[in-house]
Amino acid sequence: MGMAESLSNHSLERLIPDELSTGDATGAATLELHLARYRFASRFINGGRVLDCACGVGYGTALLASAERKPEHVLGVDIDPSAVDYATRNYRGDGTSFKVGDGAVLADAAGFDTIVSLETVEHVPDPTALLANFGRLLKPGGTLIASVPVTPSVDVNPYHLHDFTERSFRRLGASLGLVEIDSLSQKQPFDPLKIASGKEARLDDMRKGLPLYYARHPKALSKRLWSTLRDGFCNKYLTVAWTKPSA
Repeated sequence: MGMAESLSNHSLERLIPDELSTGDATGAATLELHLARYRFASRFINGGRVLDCACGVGYGTALLASAERKPEHVLGVDIDPSAVDYATRNYRGDGTSFKVGDGAVLADAAGFDTIVSLETVEHVPDPTALLANFGRLLKPGGTLIASVPVTPSVDVNPYHLHDFTERSFRRLGASLGLVEIDSLSQKQPFDPLKIASGKEARLDDMRKGLPLYYARHPKALSKRLWSTLRDGFCNKYLTVAWTKPSA
């Protein structure tokens, strides 16, 4: 994926606040969801070192750096060099830096007091390995804040490898010895007619040929139908704050 493509605001996977058009209501609403998650996460910062893993273009990392209980340093890490380059040029400051890296294998001898990783876990081949590495990087008594969609997304977004429910995501953290201390639930209604007609913004990466995909993956169709019956045309997200026990 080249720089222009990976930083396109028409992508499902990348938001660049400074480049959102005034007519992109969906993009603005999605950005507000992301910012609300970062504001939620910033409440758990109590000084110390902070990791923002899968930081994208860095606007959330900058928000974390301005937390009320100011962190010693915030490190933004992303696997996409073009995103890291943009973040470095636009959001690097005295207490903020960025580097290219993979959260599943990231190492840091000093460790972190707070780790934030939003809308990341659904992308990786092994979510358990990712959160386990976060657990290793997190200092005892530290806090991990992570979020995922909790309505189906794998069917429409080819970059998503896993669907989660609220229960399965909470269970993932608990299975690694993390203790939930708070959570944030979000909803984002969508217009299926605008999506079907191609009038919705930010659809460049949406899975093509959905009928054929559903024919080959009938369980995905069942999930989608059940989700629509239960929640209507609405995407739901869950952000969980876990603490790592001190002993």
